[in-house]
Amino acid sequence: MKAQRNKTIDITIEEGKEYLERCITISEKTELKDVLDKTINGDTFKVLKYLPEKSVDLLIVDPPYNLDKDFHGKKFKKTADGMYEEYTESWILAVIPLLKDTASIYVCCDWLSSYVIAMILKKHFILKNRITWQREKGRGALSNWKNGMEDIWFATMSKKYTFNIEDVKIRRKVIAPYRVNGTPKDWEETDDGNFRNTYPSNFWDDISIPYWSMPENTAHPTQKPEKLLAKLILASSNKGDVILDPFSGSGSTSVTAKKLGRHYIGIEQDPTYCVWTEKRLEMAESDPAIQGYTDGVFWERNTGSLQQKYK
Repeated sequence: MKAQRNKTIDITIEEGKEYLERCITISEKTELKDVLDKTINGDTFKVLKYLPEKSVDLLIVDPPYNLDKDFHGKKFKKTADGMYEEYTESWILAVIPLLKDTASIYVCCDWLSSYVIAMILKKHFILKNRITWQREKGRGALSNWKNGMEDIWFATMSKKYTFNIEDVKIRRKVIAPYRVNGTPKDWEETDDGNFRNTYPSNFWDDISIPYWSMPENTAHPTQKPEKLLAKLILASSNKGDVILDPFSGSGSTSVTAKKLGRHYIGIEQDPTYCVWTEKRLEMAESDPAIQGYTDGVFWERNTGSLQQKYK
């Protein structure tokens, strides 16, 4: 039995039959209208060749890392770097025809596979940056430093791409406020403290991993936070754009895209994860909130009470 406050989504296929019926399968060339805002249940390497070319504005990829990991009974085994390179290049070559000339690409990875992925991305795209975000959750290691960081590589198809820097400012507390003629300089004075909306860097320390009392949390072992995805989506797409996630897992990209007024296409081979995705998409219709993002501003971690106050 779950605790009353435990909101983790972990329903079975039998319990979520109605959600699985909302998903689609495809086995032939399709038009964009037939896959837009859909969860496609299938093997991404088979599905990608049926999607319409030059239709995707933003690609967000969270592939299996080169680690031993159990995804609800389907095991991904760690391989040699050369084999992981081949695996990575195979999905990259499959998605390239689907991307618009102005598309942006984000690829999630751990530190060990980061350099492998970077070198392959550099072969096919314009490599723009590496985002490192602090993953504060996880066990320590007895004979090594605890792995508390993950990378996201940012690349583009061309020199023409979307980047909405004003949409991804972060609100930080001002420790040493600076005044000009007694007036705050580039910061806001409030009863709850002094704050400044700043431009983000490529190091993010404001992300909370979904946990049991958060509505977005699922039983997926590597779920990415909606707040993390919101930054990528807001910066590198506009409302109405099409976002593709070829390894969609429990649907965080699709859900966040929906909440932010973008179109989505998610591909996932595990039917249980598809059920969780559709359940979350349904929840998003009545609750479009994104933890840590309020009134167009990203807040630092553990400032929930202030976010509610300024809603």
